[in-house]
Amino acid sequence: MLDVLYFIVPITIASAAPLIFTAIGGVFSERSGVINIGLEGLMVMGAFIGILFNLFFADTFGAWTPWISLIVAMLVSALFATLHAVASISFRADQVVSGVAINMLGLAIALFSVKMIFGKGQTDFIQQKIPRFNVPYLQDIPVIGPMFFKLVYGSSIIAIAVAIIAWFVIYKTPFGLRLRSVGEHPMAADTMGIKVTKIRYIAVIISGGLAGIGGAVYSQTITNDFGHATINGQGFMALAAMIFGKWHPLGAMGAALFFGFAQALAISSSSIKILAGIPAVYFHIFPYVLTILALAGFLGKASAPKALGKPYIKGNR
Repeated sequence: MLDVLYFIVPITIASAAPLIFTAIGGVFSERSGVINIGLEGLMVMGAFIGILFNLFFADTFGAWTPWISLIVAMLVSALFATLHAVASISFRADQVVSGVAINMLGLAIALFSVKMIFGKGQTDFIQQKIPRFNVPYLQDIPVIGPMFFKLVYGSSIIAIAVAIIAWFVIYKTPFGLRLRSVGEHPMAADTMGIKVTKIRYIAVIISGGLAGIGGAVYSQTITNDFGHATINGQGFMALAAMIFGKWHPLGAMGAALFFGFAQALAISSSSIKILAGIPAVYFHIFPYVLTILALAGFLGKASAPKALGKPYIKGNR
């Protein structure tokens, strides 16, 4: 049993890291009152830009390339998210429709660019990947050391740190209080002098940046290239994790780990004796079934921000 856990837990954490980044991004956006269905498209853009930068600048930056790729992907996806912010906040368009448009546009831009640059349906494979390492001292702890602290991706540690920082920012800082007030009662927040539009713009841009990092982490740890099926529903899993986690950063992280475990089963089932007899296709559809169940089962039960999806017009009572 321990051998199975030693094998599957590291895969779970690695699979969950992109979902954690993206789900936390969704928390920021939706806590401000803006629905962000476009997490999938933002992840696609981040994955594409991360791989593209990595391939073009690996000789220039060497081992630093994947880390700089994360920053570039974050900036591009944050910029891309402003399209959603402009449509849903400034023009008060339907936020779901705007998010769907972001999903379609992100995939279209990425695939068209891949075809134009590489002349085929996918990019080349990167050589500079996000490294794995053993955590000093902690790896020597009996039982849990080899399980959690050996061959860990640096991005996984950063993802957990981001979740904790997001919790602190949202619940322990003045900005977080403004963010939550805008998502719960924008009129009252406006009356207190809080700039509703500004806070919502910042939240959506943060959402785009974190989703971009999530996409770049996925493409530089799981697939190591970019094609039409690279992200393949990861953004929707992150959306489900956010709802499953009740719009709370730590809850979203826990839900992302749960979905990461489901993906880890799909990856490692053939190597586990007690699961080897079950057709692999069932494990591959398992994460998506969980996504549907989470969205269908928890969407109506979880307590969403009260102003979620409602455009705010200053002075409108």
